[in-house]
Amino acid sequence: MTFTNPVHTDNFPDPGALLVGETWYAYGTNGPTANVPLLTSPDLVTWTPAGDVLPEVGQWAEPGNTWAPEVIAAPGGRYLLYYTARSTATSRQCIGVAVATGPEGPFVDDSDQPLICQADEGGSIDASPFTDESGQRWLYWKNDGNAIGQPTYLYGARLSDDGLSISGESKRLLVNDAGWEAHVIEAPQMVRHDGRLYLFYSANAFDKQEYALGYATCEGPLGPCVKAAENPILHTSPAAAGPGHGFLVTTPAGESWLLYHAWPPSAIGSVAPGRQLWLDRVDWVDGRPVVKGPTVEAQAVPR
Repeated sequence: MTFTNPVHTDNFPDPGALLVGETWYAYGTNGPTANVPLLTSPDLVTWTPAGDVLPEVGQWAEPGNTWAPEVIAAPGGRYLLYYTARSTATSRQCIGVAVATGPEGPFVDDSDQPLICQADEGGSIDASPFTDESGQRWLYWKNDGNAIGQPTYLYGARLSDDGLSISGESKRLLVNDAGWEAHVIEAPQMVRHDGRLYLFYSANAFDKQEYALGYATCEGPLGPCVKAAENPILHTSPAAAGPGHGFLVTTPAGESWLLYHAWPPSAIGSVAPGRQLWLDRVDWVDGRPVVKGPTVEAQAVPR
């Protein structure tokens, strides 16, 4: 069995994914009819729309501008959705957390305050949870500094045992200081592979062909982290423009694959088709992740 990219041709930006049983669940940035649209798949290749998992945002937020959601499983059969929305108090993008009893939702955020809201740093977006080998959970995000002409940092912090609050101080891990990153780094995802920690991220303007994806290696969940010399490791090709906001998954067979969005080169910045969903394999070469993409040739379906 083979497939070709893109694996979902409609607009589905900022994918975050989760495997529950034999079903993959992908969560994306808001569309015209959903705060958090859901796709499901048996194989990471064939995706079916499955509604809105967050019918109502928390009372601290306004609907729309609901960005970059990610979900993790939590104790007691619960699932936690970390999402970005516009705070009514600050008019900045901030991060909330919602709870459900299944990965398909509906998720409910019953808090009257966001989980994280760095209004003085432009806001907070792109929350990404990570569970380490001990079961401790961590959260990573970006301050929205580019919204107010300030630097952008990737932050990390320990989560409480229930995942509903931050435990301890947050720490800056990376800043936009490389030429290819321009005015912004964002979309962090911490990944453990062969005992090492890798912090994937995207950089540059999301609606330009310069948008791309890189990574850093980290000594611990809160760093220190060092950017890879070979960045960016995924960038514009003749078939896909501005690829980024990737989410690395590990299949049951142990393969690494990267879900990410990209524009058709002739429709950068478009509403339709918008940012389509792509899937490419990641190989690990001497401890370095190598993304084989953007790939338009037929390739084997993930195992």
